[in-house]
Amino acid sequence: MSQTRSVAWLSRALSRASAPVCAALLATASLAASAQTPATPDAEALFQQHCGSCHDPAIERAPSRAVMQQMPATQIVGALTNGIMSPMATGLSSADIQTLAGHLGAAEIADAAEDALGSTPAVELDGDIPPAPPANWVAYNGDYSSQRYSPLDQINKDTIKGLRVAWRQSLTPTDPNRDPAVRIPPPSSNNQTTPLMVDGLVYYSTGIGGVSALNATNGALVWNFEPASASDLATSDEAASQSGGGATRGLTYYDDGADGRIMALVGGHYLTAINAKTGQPVTSFGENGQVDLRKGQSRGATEFTWRTGPTVIVRGVVIIGSVVSDINADRGRPQLKTAMAGDVRGIDVLTGEQLWIWHSIPQEGEFGVETWEDGSWEYTGHTNVWGAMSADEELGMVYMPETTPTNDWYGGYRPGDNLFAESIVALDARTGKRVWHFQGVHHGLWDYDFPCAPILVDITVDGKLVKALAQPSKQSLLYVLNRETGEPVWPIEERPVPAGDAPGEWYAATQPIPLNGKGEPFAYDQLGVSVDDLIDFTPELRAEAEALLEQYAYGPIYFPIVMKDEGIGAGKRGSIHMPGSFGGTNWPGASFDPETSTLFVPSAHTPIEARLIPAPEGSDTGYTREKYQPLLGRAACRCSSRPTAALSPSTSARAK
Repeated sequence: MSQTRSVAWLSRALSRASAPVCAALLATASLAASAQTPATPDAEALFQQHCGSCHDPAIERAPSRAVMQQMPATQIVGALTNGIMSPMATGLSSADIQTLAGHLGAAEIADAAEDALGSTPAVELDGDIPPAPPANWVAYNGDYSSQRYSPLDQINKDTIKGLRVAWRQSLTPTDPNRDPAVRIPPPSSNNQTTPLMVDGLVYYSTGIGGVSALNATNGALVWNFEPASASDLATSDEAASQSGGGATRGLTYYDDGADGRIMALVGGHYLTAINAKTGQPVTSFGENGQVDLRKGQSRGATEFTWRTGPTVIVRGVVIIGSVVSDINADRGRPQLKTAMAGDVRGIDVLTGEQLWIWHSIPQEGEFGVETWEDGSWEYTGHTNVWGAMSADEELGMVYMPETTPTNDWYGGYRPGDNLFAESIVALDARTGKRVWHFQGVHHGLWDYDFPCAPILVDITVDGKLVKALAQPSKQSLLYVLNRETGEPVWPIEERPVPAGDAPGEWYAATQPIPLNGKGEPFAYDQLGVSVDDLIDFTPELRAEAEALLEQYAYGPIYFPIVMKDEGIGAGKRGSIHMPGSFGGTNWPGASFDPETSTLFVPSAHTPIEARLIPAPEGSDTGYTREKYQPLLGRAACRCSSRPTAALSPSTSARAK
């Protein structure tokens, strides 16, 4: 078997059959860090003032200090300057950022990393393996059904042992055409991109927020579109902002009947159309190939970014959400109830014209505005689509998982059920009109937003074909709906939930609980906390576990967050919630195998501890969650992660 054939089989099989596997081959290698910059009192004080509440100790959202000490200093600078942590760097000077990066990160190893990740030769496989059949990966989740299924079968239990690295390429490839005078921003610390594979080319968002195309056979760079190129095209006076950006999680491919288009968010603000074959901007789209997404928003908003979810394209319309800075814990800064709303927009894929805007928080006279009592729809923000969406081209509908309103943990200033927060919303892709919606959490107080794309499947229930939608969740509840009408496929019951005693809070009396074919909660992980959930390996361990649990308030799913040292939180270290806001299923989502009618759902078996405190001085949000704390027993413990759960349908539900 020739080396060329070996490379071709590996690259086709890996990049088409599994986007996450392909991403792993493209990811930047981790090199051993050299000695850190010696600590200084000033640097440590700067860290404690601006970073310590999240990064020390290792808790929930943030990487630990030990992890950061393995990062190049340039990566930390990039994260604070124009990456995922830039909103938290407000008030830091350039010198402060350099001081923090030198204090925390490894010595400069970027050049070594780039050298190490040059193109590598393929390794010969044993045996003669035929080339893979054609199969493209044209969307973030394979296609807009979000099933993540591929018919390719060359990688199986018999051939897996023969896999070798065929090639690897940096997420920020060296471009021989790059002008040395052009300022290139540091790589983002949030490189979580999933490549596309279309007709022999692999497309991905680069570490500096551009787009690259690689030859799937050998990993060679075919073309590179950099954010600096974007700044030359766009007409804005914020050139520095345009040339920044950062990696996004995905791109979108559109078959325009010619070379095809890659639709990408470049430079943080610009929806950009790129010729898929040449890498040149499609100048007939927007202004010289770009649409400035800061324009055309509601409420006079002038800022925009979206790096966590790819667009979808349905019936010639690009549908795009947004990212906002959540209020999720006390960070020592004022917290304001007035915030930018997370509206969704539809843009003509050929011209760049904005066709419609859909208000995720209804405005006066719109459906659902009555669920925002006391006029709270006027100022409340967020409720955005930050993750991936799904779409049905035949029905002409897009399915959007919505997030939580302003302040994830306290909503006394936004009384009511708060549509369309924490909902699945189906829109007509051409008009942006709501077709149906389903709200998974009324008046959310737990950061239980829908973080991932719903999976579209056709199933047979009681002898009838149903076009269905299956939505995993952070609560580890699976919601199965008719995607044409929004009606539940199996019952979803409104069940009473306990109310809390936070001053001024508005509590929903019930929450919707999806049921399976047996009338039980359709859950794939633990719901809530009880004594029966504790270990009982020995009587002594059981007694210790019970004593530890009594230090907290706890109860069923949707148990209220407690106040610090008040009411049901008096004498308690906080309340325990299971799953926590990082438990259940998060943005990576799930997968569906239509051959076996099985949905594969990853679930993080992870609780949280929380309690409410008064919001920082200068806030108007009332209360907020106390800064993140690990859930500790007698000694620090780590949350376990359960294996992926495989959900097989009952005999009454089969895919067709």
